[in-house]
Amino acid sequence: MKSIKIIFAFLFASLTSLFGNDAEIVAATLILEAGGEYVEGAMQAVHEVILNRAEKRRLTPKQVCLQPKQFSCWNSGKIKQLLSKAKAHPRYAYALSIVHGERTNYTNGADHYHANYVTPYWAKYMEKTCTIGRHIFYK
Repeated sequence: MKSIKIIFAFLFASLTSLFGNDAEIVAATLILEAGGEYVEGAMQAVHEVILNRAEKRRLTPKQVCLQPKQFSCWNSGKIKQLLSKAKAHPRYAYALSIVHGERTNYTNGADHYHANYVTPYWAKYMEKTCTIGRHIFYK
């Protein structure tokens, strides 16, 4: 049993280095989802959604970001390429500072959001908490 745990730990460490650690994946998600938004709180709001989902689902922030069909930026499955793209973005260091900074609450506890140019089926069943930039937030 102990050898199986060691193998899993090695595999997880390998995948983490290949696909980035938690902070890198979360910061990349902020960039890929809201890096082009310069409205105050835009990237922080996406971070809040990630953290709120992680708490509700008892997952790590990285696991939440990479869950299938949760954040459209990762839907292609090209994690390594998308991570590289995000790291090259001029606001990547700012995104990392959000990940490592104090928790905010621009969204009043939201755990979902969508761009203002789409209307997902689930939005009508949730409470709208706010609009920040081009994103509408819900809980």
